Amino acid sequence: MRRSVAELGRIQGRGPRKGQQVSDEVLKLRGVSVRRDASLLLRNIDWEAHEDERWIVIGPNGAGKTTLLQVAATTMFPTEGTVDVLGGRLGEVDVFDLRPRIGLTSAALAERVPAGEKVIDLVLTASYAILGRWKEEYDSADVTRAVELLDALGCAHLIRRRFSTLSEGERKRVQIARAMMPDPEMLLLDEPAAGLDLGGREDLLRRLSVLARDPKAPMMVLVTHHVEEVPDGFTHAMLLRRGSVLAAGPIGEVFTARNLSRCFGIPLEIEYRQNRWTAWAVR
Repeated sequence: MRRSVAELGRIQGRGPRKGQQVSDEVLKLRGVSVRRDASLLLRNIDWEAHEDERWIVIGPNGAGKTTLLQVAATTMFPTEGTVDVLGGRLGEVDVFDLRPRIGLTSAALAERVPAGEKVIDLVLTASYAILGRWKEEYDSADVTRAVELLDALGCAHLIRRRFSTLSEGERKRVQIARAMMPDPEMLLLDEPAAGLDLGGREDLLRRLSVLARDPKAPMMVLVTHHVEEVPDGFTHAMLLRRGSVLAAGPIGEVFTARNLSRCFGIPLEIEYRQNRWTAWAVR
């Protein structure tokens, strides 16, 4: 029986793992800066995110959005400051224990998928936080979960297809299924709607909105350039410009014409209508 998008959250969120401490705080950054050669990619970032929050990180190109997501995903370490992820501090814990608890989608990840990888295998290998199926074993429960996630995202018919043959919209949805496979406590989405046509974008945002509103879903962080790509149900926002935080907090307080104009460097107006945001330049 085909699953509806409303079942995404129920497939997700199976409770704390054995021996795992339950904490409301998922992310905590204090004084975080990231320097690469002569470039300062992030500058003195303070940020706390809790398990019932859904965050939007928005800003122009080069603002540091993807770098921030890489720090949160434990794939990049800060030059200065402290980062606590899921109760463990970077530099003091084994990140290979943390990474299976984090779901991540990104263009960089998609580019690393082996050319012949089938969709079902791409989702299954997330259980081991690897790309490319080899000799690892999966039980029937793993396979069932992978199929259920793909079905809930409208991709069950693609399970035997090679990832490289999929459309951009299909790839985005398959990546989200993969990110959710290990039952993560934090879901990080790097520009999930980038490159999609109007129909594909709206379909994806509808599915993400249902997931965001499910109390059993993990804490979510979505990176985008556009307020029009913010799904309904997201609760908080951060505006980044040149590696610094301009504003952060409840989305209705952050998404103002003044804040967005400062962030993007041009006069902007913003409107919230029918549960969606729209911004445009002032003429």
